[in-house]
Amino acid sequence: MKTTNEWVERFPGLSRLDAPVKELLLKRSAIVEVPVGTMIFGPGKSPENMLFLLDGTVRVQQVSDTGHEIVLYRIHAGQSCVLTTACLLAFEDYSAEGIAETSVRAAAIPRDIFDDLVAQSKSFRDFVFAAFSKRITDLFLMIDEVAFQRLDVRLAHKLIELSDGKDIVTTTHQKLSVELGTAREVISRQLQEFQRRGWVAQSRGRVNLLDRIHLEQLADHHT
Repeated sequence: MKTTNEWVERFPGLSRLDAPVKELLLKRSAIVEVPVGTMIFGPGKSPENMLFLLDGTVRVQQVSDTGHEIVLYRIHAGQSCVLTTACLLAFEDYSAEGIAETSVRAAAIPRDIFDDLVAQSKSFRDFVFAAFSKRITDLFLMIDEVAFQRLDVRLAHKLIELSDGKDIVTTTHQKLSVELGTAREVISRQLQEFQRRGWVAQSRGRVNLLDRIHLEQLADHHT
């Protein structure tokens, strides 16, 4: 892993910046560390910094007035937060929350430096909008999933994804409902149907995958 002083090199778009711009980023950045479970930003708060994630994972989720949650995306090491970018560009407050799923280390760039670089550096501007456009495309795919795809297909796909090749998924009905943007009761009913078919077995805080082949066949309908 590169040292903190070289963090810019961990972001392909930033590593191509002119030397003076890199030096400015390194000089004006602050390395921040937050423990797992911390709310890094939330609705109604204004972003003060552009965040570049060096280590860990941040979950960005939307919470409705009724407490209904949906995971919008995750930020991994080597990525920037597109919601922060959008809020900085539009001078808007956050409309979602970012939660540290692991301990997190990030480089924070003050708003004034971000504004100056977007205005003056084409290469920095290209980096910002390339990351922005990719995340917007991902969000449209997620909207398509939630609005148009069958839940059984999406749940099978999510279980296979979370299993990481193993036969046990450590999760809860509530967590799965947040991942898939639906009600916990809907997840419970669908898991009961999977269990009735002999595909899974449920216990507290975990789902055992008994018939991965059938789950994968159903998940293959996921686009």
